[in-house]
Amino acid sequence: MTTMQTARKLVLGAVAAAALAMTGAAHADVKANSSALSQFANRAIPISGAAFESSVNSLSSQLVDVTGIQSLGQYGAAGNVVLSFFVGANATITTVDWNVNLTANNPSWLSEMTVAFGSSAGGDGVVFSPGYGDDDFGTNTYSGSASLEDLGLSFQVGADGILRLEFHEGFDDTGVNPDGVWNSGSLTFGVAVPVPEPSTYGMMALGLLGVAAVARRRKSA
Repeated sequence: MTTMQTARKLVLGAVAAAALAMTGAAHADVKANSSALSQFANRAIPISGAAFESSVNSLSSQLVDVTGIQSLGQYGAAGNVVLSFFVGANATITTVDWNVNLTANNPSWLSEMTVAFGSSAGGDGVVFSPGYGDDDFGTNTYSGSASLEDLGLSFQVGADGILRLEFHEGFDDTGVNPDGVWNSGSLTFGVAVPVPEPSTYGMMALGLLGVAAVARRRKSA
């Protein structure tokens, strides 16, 4: 199976995850609906605005250490681990690489251990389950990479430049806490930061000159 085919199974649009969260389906129901979920996954649904378009971008990456993060409730639940990283104002998240070791505690499943990453506003971006399709408890390692741009899932963070990650469960099992643990590993996000065109720099310089002129007039008054 190629990396791209794997990515299409593992990178999910939030529409599919939200459908699961709202129904609160039991494991049996999830299995019964697995074909429908696969259709969501294979279509790789984007749930944010179009990526920032610019002829000039500064490329970088953001490494996220996931060691020891617990997987607790469904998206938005109190107590979920939320991480925030400054990646640059209006930056576009273009790729994701993963190399993680996960443990799901019985009766929870590895496929339910999920991370949602998007802007600081929350509720946008991409929902990602490294163990998607692994409907069993236990420990396993997952690695791979995906171009969010090729999948139609690239998205732009806000003007505050914050990339927000929330680690959560696709289904919150009762009688087990935590449902699972991200034992070790990391996620790496490719970041494209828009760089102002030369004409924009010129306008900024004129603006600064105008501010300086006003300051001089006030000082001489």
